[in-house]
Amino acid sequence: MKLQQLKYLLAIVDNGLNITAAAERLYTSQPGVSKQLKLLEEELGLQLFARKGKSLGSVTAAGQQVIDRARLIMQEVENISSLASDYYHEEEGSLSIATTHTQARYVLPDVIREFRKQYPKVSLNLHQGTSEQIADMVAANEIDFAIATGSRELFSDLLLVPSYHWDRKILVPKDHGLTRLDRKLTLHDLAKFPLVTYVFSFGGQSSLKLAFAEQGLEPDVVFTARDADVIKTYVRMGLGVGIVASMAEDCDDKKDLAAIEAEGLFPRSTTWIGFRKDSVLRRYMLDFVGLFAPHITAQQLEQLRHARSQEDIDKLFADAQLPVRGGCSDDITEAA
Repeated sequence: MKLQQLKYLLAIVDNGLNITAAAERLYTSQPGVSKQLKLLEEELGLQLFARKGKSLGSVTAAGQQVIDRARLIMQEVENISSLASDYYHEEEGSLSIATTHTQARYVLPDVIREFRKQYPKVSLNLHQGTSEQIADMVAANEIDFAIATGSRELFSDLLLVPSYHWDRKILVPKDHGLTRLDRKLTLHDLAKFPLVTYVFSFGGQSSLKLAFAEQGLEPDVVFTARDADVIKTYVRMGLGVGIVASMAEDCDDKKDLAAIEAEGLFPRSTTWIGFRKDSVLRRYMLDFVGLFAPHITAQQLEQLRHARSQEDIDKLFADAQLPVRGGCSDDITEAA
């Protein structure tokens, strides 16, 4: 027995036992309604209506009892839907997010500030870590959202929503030799210097190392850290040339550091926000996604509530033009 069959049954009764009128009210076909009624009667082993030829003449005694109970069932279905709607629209609760230092330090502050204005009664919990550590938090069911870049193989239990692209930037002291190049920077230029960059992922091939290898070069990585601010500290110490995400270029860095564009030197990266496949997304959760990825339309946000597979997500955003996020000098450019 299906809820749809009970819905069709009540529609028939409410439309004077006229199956055609019931079908029109339900925006479906008359044969479809007739078929479902027949299947319901066969499953119950009861005749719900007395027939007059091909038409329904009256409700049988057994049919009336089924109809009365069907109304109670459908009323409870409406009550459940109403309860779910109330829960969805609640403006109190909590939201736990796991992300990397770069996102937490350079991207999320403005998002969280605006979110707090909209939902002052929602408590926020922000956890930081590497992609592997974020994956562990997901596995332990400790968070609602994960925000990271790449590493999709670590997050097969999540639905990943593409949010924006970013490139890398090169940070050096203002008097560094790379600032005096009269042409675009190359990987051969970088390979001449010791490098300071992010901790490499334990799983998979580093896109940075792969870019050098494709040109027959071996980068001299002398120091790695998960924190862009730590990388900058060691660049200032003269330990090496810094390679960071474009978002990590801070306006205050201009006092003693120079930022050199590295677009095209390394593969462009894509940051995503992910949630568990069994998540019940509340309104404030969807609004957080909308603030983090403002290119997502209201209609797409609503469709996210019903997504059940990564294939659903990929289809939803197949034609999306993601913005490219930069740093101090070029915060967000046109979608690309």
